[in-house]
Amino acid sequence: MATAARTAPKTKGRDTLKIVIVSGDDLNKIADKMAEISKRIPLPFFERDAECIRKSQALLLIGTSVLPAMLPYCGLCGFEDCKSKMKVPNAPCAFNTIDLGIAVGSAVSIAADSRVDSRVMYSVAMAALELKILGDLHKVLLGIPICISSKNPFFDR
Repeated sequence: MATAARTAPKTKGRDTLKIVIVSGDDLNKIADKMAEISKRIPLPFFERDAECIRKSQALLLIGTSVLPAMLPYCGLCGFEDCKSKMKVPNAPCAFNTIDLGIAVGSAVSIAADSRVDSRVMYSVAMAALELKILGDLHKVLLGIPICISSKNPFFDR
């Protein structure tokens, strides 16, 4: 899955992705953070998703940087151009976000082809952001927990 994400097509051939495989005790750290977020803000599904993470064998985190692609005449991010976007450093580049989506799609297709249960979650990404697992540069991310069991924990939650 990580290989599929890494080799997925990217804007201008630029690799802005950071990919991390999480397993073992680190899964519980992320699940604990998700449960904490659920108590802090009114998002009860974070607690539900935390339980899914506890049932998982591993988690793939894929994030992209917010640095722009420096394409001429773009503006898809809402700014006039990449130089204008740079004045708001945390605003994501639209192309990096598109590349993230393509990478996530490639990763989950490998899981599906291998008959491994998975689910794309933004809740796990929020916990990973707070824990700074991918560092400070990669601010747009998604998490993909995987589980190999007789019952898919991500299906009828």
